[in-house]
Amino acid sequence: MAAEENKQAPDAGQPVEDEQAEQAAEPRPAAEEPAPEQPAPTPAPEEGEEPLTPKEARKRARSRASGPARPPRSAAERAAERAERRRALGGIRRGRRAGARSSRGEPGRGTPAAERRPGTRKVRQGTVISAKPDKTITVQIEIARRHPVYEKVVRRSATLHAHDERNDANEGDIVRVVESRPLSKTKRWRLVEILERAR
Repeated sequence: MAAEENKQAPDAGQPVEDEQAEQAAEPRPAAEEPAPEQPAPTPAPEEGEEPLTPKEARKRARSRASGPARPPRSAAERAAERAERRRALGGIRRGRRAGARSSRGEPGRGTPAAERRPGTRKVRQGTVISAKPDKTITVQIEIARRHPVYEKVVRRSATLHAHDERNDANEGDIVRVVESRPLSKTKRWRLVEILERAR
């Protein structure tokens, strides 16, 4: 019986720490806790409308957002504000590009230029792609160079017209041509030799 009375009536000499612990365990009202910030909800599409893309949803949310009205400005003030904004963005872009260049390190050298003494004529080797005109052949030359910055081998082709005095070359032949004086409006090369005949 005495034990029941002890359970029902708390002891007056109970420590204060237990009371504080009980108060701390009690839930606080929701008004005291700061609510976590949540992003603005994207507007749900109305019935019969197609679902919006994320970009369109952001645009619509921005158009619905209300804020304090800005004071009216003249066209000159708006233009000056726009120019200032562009200048600031340009500075940011320049800094970013300079950082990218420095992080990339020393750019490569690419394919070194061929050594040429003045007075020597250029010599090219290519494939005949057309021999239809009289005394003229069209030669396609393949060019493979290493890019000066990216160090990737870039392949391209060029066509040139060469003079073939005896009409020796046929389509598909591999020939060597040499630079010459202008022989016509487009001919500045001359056939030297046929390296390999087409099969």
